[in-house]
Order: sequence, then structure tokens, then C-alpha cells
Amino acid sequence: MYSANDIINYQPSKNHLNERVILITGAGDGIGKIVAIACAKAGATVILAGRTEAKLEAVYKLIVAAEYAEPRIFAIDLEGATNDDYITLAATIDEQFGRLDGLLHNAGILGQRTPLSNYSSELWNKVMQVNLTAQFQMTQCLMAVLEKSADASVIFTTSGVGKVGRAFWGAYAVSKFAIEGMVQTWASEVEDIGSVRINAINPGATRTNMRAQAFPAENPYDLAAVEDIIPAYLYLLGPDSQDINGQSIEAQIRTP
Repeated sequence: MYSANDIINYQPSKNHLNERVILITGAGDGIGKIVAIACAKAGATVILAGRTEAKLEAVYKLIVAAEYAEPRIFAIDLEGATNDDYITLAATIDEQFGRLDGLLHNAGILGQRTPLSNYSSELWNKVMQVNLTAQFQMTQCLMAVLEKSADASVIFTTSGVGKVGRAFWGAYAVSKFAIEGMVQTWASEVEDIGSVRINAINPGATRTNMRAQAFPAENPYDLAAVEDIIPAYLYLLGPDSQDINGQSIEAQIRTP
């Protein structure tokens, strides 16, 4: 069984993700971008999914320049995407690769930091769509190509505010509570019946644009850099975590 220290200090072997096909949402910047590059460096062919094609193309160029496996780009806006879009995505992956070995749901939006009694209904629906419903729909449509892999890992992104209720975190916190429940439910459904495992990862207090939006007065250099938490992602996306299912994993050790 894993331990937090094992994951945080995880050192994958060379070509740890060799020949794996991994889809990452929100791959244009932040955690998604850094994880995508790390996965490509470890040997994976990465499918870069995100809303802004120019950002995805910039990540594509970085990966190609480093002479890693050529990635693919799939531009998609999770707020407006439909089941047909996800069906198209699944069909494209099946046609090009015949399977999907990893799916990281990294994309998400913060919404308002305000009391629930004042929360905008329109924004509530938008946050829940991007952070929860779209991720359910995408995973459901991709499940058939995930099941074609001998070892498929699905990772949802959670948060500390999705474990213990905290004032003013609104729809974001509620969406993360729901993610925790969905991971546990889905993981129990796939347990011991196939090759797919489903877990959640909490990046913790990390130097990202979303963190800066949530805590504008915070010194970002007091936080972990994205590169510091990459071992947790590489662990969950690779073969060493084959027996891990239904867990909510911390990407960094919490400080008191």
C-alpha cells in the first residue's frame, strides 16, 4: 500500500510511461501543462485537451522541441461541450491509438468567493458544469477506450475544500465534494472487474493562477511549485499504482 511520503518522493524509472496514451484536460497552462510535459518526457503520447487552442499549440511545440513523442491536440470548451463532442473524442482516440491508458481531469474553474446566499445561479451552473458534469460525461464516453487498455488510470482533481466545508467557497467546494463521491462510487463499480482504476488527487496549495485568484494577498513563493508535485501524477498514471483504486491522494504533505 502507498504512503504519502512514497508518493511525494516517487522516482519513476526511465520511460516510466513508455507507449502510454494519456489525455489531460486543462493542458494549456498551469498544472495541466507541466504534467503533460512530464508525461511526454516519461515516454507517453499526450493528448492535450483545453479551451484555448493557442495555448495547447504552445505546449505542443515545447514537447516536439524536446523530441518527445508527438502529442495530439483536442480543443474543447467543457462549459459548452455535449455528449456528441465526447463521443467524437472517443472515436478519434480509438481510431488513432486503439485504447486510452490515462485520463487526467485537471481543468476547472473557481467561481465566486462569496456566501451561498448571495451566489449567482448562472455562475453556480457554470462551475458545476465544468467541474463536475462535463467530467462525468467525458469519462463515461471514454470508458470504452479506457477498457481497451491493459492498465488504465483515471484521475479526478479534488481539493481540501471538498473534504471539509469552508465558508465562502461556494460552488467550487460543492463540486469537489461531489467529485470525491463520484470517485468513490465509480471506483467501487470498476473494482476487480477490469483494467480501469479511478482515483482523485489534491494538488494542495500550489503556485497556480487559480490559487492566486483565490488568495490574491498570498506570497506565491511560499507555496509549492507545480514541478514539486509532479511525482504524485506520474505515480498515479503509471504501472506502480495498478492496485490503487478509489483513493483521494494528497500531492504534497500538509503542514500544520
